[in-house]
Amino acid sequence: MGIADQFKDKAQELADQAKQKSGEGEDAARDRAKDAGDRDDTSGLKDRADDAADKARERFDR
Repeated sequence: MGIADQFKDKAQELADQAKQKSGEGEDAARDRAKDAGDRDDTSGLKDRADDAADKARERFDR
């Protein structure tokens, strides 16, 4: 086995590792997106907006 073959083998091994790690990153991102979609944070934001609107009305109604 020549040195060129060793470099080719090592390059292929590194390429395979990079492809595997890339796939793992995509899976993690997909899981985070799914988790974020499962949470219902919009009701909390709506409550905060309603509270702010009520405070503004109270302040300007004086």
